[in-house]
Amino acid sequence: MEYAVLNNGEKMPMAGIGTFLLEPDDAETSVLFALKNGYRLIDTANAYVNEKAVGRGMKKSGLVREEIFLETKIWPSFYEQSDAVDKTVKRLDMDYIDLLLIHQPAGNYIAGYRQMEKAYKEGKVRAIGLSNFSISQVQEILNVCEVKPTVLQTEVHPYFQEQELKAFLKKEGIVIQAWYPLGHGDKALLQEPVFSALAEKYNKSNAQIILRWHIQAGNVVIPGSKNPDHIKANLDLFDFALTDAEMAEIAAINKNIRYYTSTPEMLEGYVRRVPPVDDQK
Repeated sequence: MEYAVLNNGEKMPMAGIGTFLLEPDDAETSVLFALKNGYRLIDTANAYVNEKAVGRGMKKSGLVREEIFLETKIWPSFYEQSDAVDKTVKRLDMDYIDLLLIHQPAGNYIAGYRQMEKAYKEGKVRAIGLSNFSISQVQEILNVCEVKPTVLQTEVHPYFQEQELKAFLKKEGIVIQAWYPLGHGDKALLQEPVFSALAEKYNKSNAQIILRWHIQAGNVVIPGSKNPDHIKANLDLFDFALTDAEMAEIAAINKNIRYYTSTPEMLEGYVRRVPPVDDQK
């Protein structure tokens, strides 16, 4: 495993498993399988409604808590609830969270960030950060924060490489984390000739080449899956390295194409939507 060192000194694995769209039973099974097969970074969120299941999978792994880097996200409709962090910790059935993020730049996200800062100072959270924020929105947080964000989780993949954003984050000492690291399963991306050629050269899959590119580019990756073979393959990334020339080849296919774009109407909807977190299994 390779690690990113966050700006507060915490170490974060460069590759982990995401649990977006996983039903509770699948989330628990996938987390347990992942941890049994070398994973140490787990990503979830209030909105995924599987935090309880993630916590169960972690406990069933038999690993000591300190070996696992647990990440979750606060949903906009909870930003102004004073017990939002405590309830999140309780759902996970953990003593602390390694990384807590503001999930969307919607509603009163400054209030949400203040909640996370308080939790950080109280030791309930070991690092805090943001998700889906633009450069200007990250700067807004930087202008008012007492605790600097450590991570920005956002859409990044070879078709949407976010070079300007990454340069800004590097200057600020903020690590970028990629969701949709494989481009939301877009076959056109996965079957790009450059990946096929490199997969043959290194005896890897096209997806493994893409994930290795991410890691060498400094992007923490959290591909999601409930398929045991895919889960194992998505971590089999640390026995080879792409050359500088190969990294440049991949950089050249950037199309500035993204698969998710939020609108003001969507963001307003996020504030109104209340995930059924208290009813999760």
